[in-house]
Amino acid sequence: MSEMLESLRVYCGKPVLITGHTGFKGGWLAVWLTKLGAQVIGYSLAPPTKPSLFEAAGLERQITHITGDVRVLEHLLEVFDRYRPQFVFHLAAQAIVKRSYQEPRLTYETNVMGTVNVLEAVRITGSGTVIVIATSDKCYENREWVYGYRETDPLGGHDPYSSSKGCAELVAEAYRRSFFTAGGIEGNACLATARAGNVIGGGDWAESRLVPDCVKALAAGEEIAIRNPAAVRPWQYILEPLGGYLLLGARLRHEGASCGGAWNFGPPDDRMISVEAMVQKLITCWGRGSYRIEAPPGAPHEARLLKLDCSKSTALLGWKPVYPLDAALSRTLEWYRRFYGDYSVSRLYDCTVKEIEEYESARRGMDGCNE
Repeated sequence: MSEMLESLRVYCGKPVLITGHTGFKGGWLAVWLTKLGAQVIGYSLAPPTKPSLFEAAGLERQITHITGDVRVLEHLLEVFDRYRPQFVFHLAAQAIVKRSYQEPRLTYETNVMGTVNVLEAVRITGSGTVIVIATSDKCYENREWVYGYRETDPLGGHDPYSSSKGCAELVAEAYRRSFFTAGGIEGNACLATARAGNVIGGGDWAESRLVPDCVKALAAGEEIAIRNPAAVRPWQYILEPLGGYLLLGARLRHEGASCGGAWNFGPPDDRMISVEAMVQKLITCWGRGSYRIEAPPGAPHEARLLKLDCSKSTALLGWKPVYPLDAALSRTLEWYRRFYGDYSVSRLYDCTVKEIEEYESARRGMDGCNE
C-alpha cells in the first residue's frame, strides 16, 4: 500500500473535529475522514450556499453536526471539552475575496479571531493533540513573481481576505512557539498550517469563483461572464490539498513538533493556466457553452499571477499531486452532472466516496510506479 495512504490509518476510531465542515473543502474532508473510520465532529455555521455539498450529499447523517460560530469562544470551549478531539482541522473562514472588500471587519473577525478562538480552545481544554490550520496561498505578499513562493517568504496581502490569511498564519506561529512546541509553555499539542492554491471539485457553489460560476451558467444554458481572463491561477483537484492536510496531520501525530510550521500544497507549473484558457477547457469538457469578457469599471484588485513552491511538502512529507488538469476538470464536471441529473442524496454521497476511493487507487498506482 502507498506509504501516504498507510499513514492515514491513524484516524480510524479517533475523534476528529473539523471547523467549516458545511463548506466545500470541509465537506469533502468530512467524507474522507468518515471513510477512514474517524469519529467526525463538525462545527460550522449553516451551509454558506444553496445548494451545498453538505446538503446535497446528506453529510448531517454521517457525522456529528454542530451549528456554531468560531467567533464565539464559549461555545467552542463547550464542544472541545465534551468531545475531546484528538485531531483538529480548522477550515472555517470567510473565503471570498470579493466579499472581503464588502465586509472587511467580518473577514478579520472570522479568519483571525476565529483562528485565535480555536487555538484558545485547544490551549484551555488540553484537547486536540494535532492541529492543522488551513489558510491560503494568498497569505503571501504577492509581488507577481514568476517563481513559486516558499514557506519562508514574507506574508502580506493586498485585500482584506489575503491580509487576514497572513494574520492567521502569524497567530498560528505565535501559538505554536508559545504553547504547542516541545519545550514551550504547555507543549500539549502539535500545530501546522497548510497553504493551498485554487481548488476545483464537485459540490462548490461559492460566489465569485470561476468554476462554480461557469458550472451554474453551463447548467442553465447561459453565457459565462469572466472578469480577469489573463490572470493565471494554480488549479488543483480538491483531493490533492486535502490529502496533504491528512498526511500532515498523520505526520504530526507520529513525529510531533518536527513537522510543525507552514506547508505549501499546490500544483506543478503545467497545471497553471489563465482564466480564459480554463473557461475554454470547461466548455469543451461540458460539450457546449460560450463566454464573454466582462470587466466592470472600478472592480477590486485581483492578482494576475500567484504560484507556490511545494518542494518542502514533496521532499519531507512525500506529498505530490496525482491528477493532471484535464482529469481534474473531467471529474469535477462529472460530479456536477450527477447533481443536476437529480441523483438522490444517498447516491451523491456514495459517488463522493467512490471518487475518494478512485483517487486513493490512482495514488497507489503513482507511488508503485515510483518505488
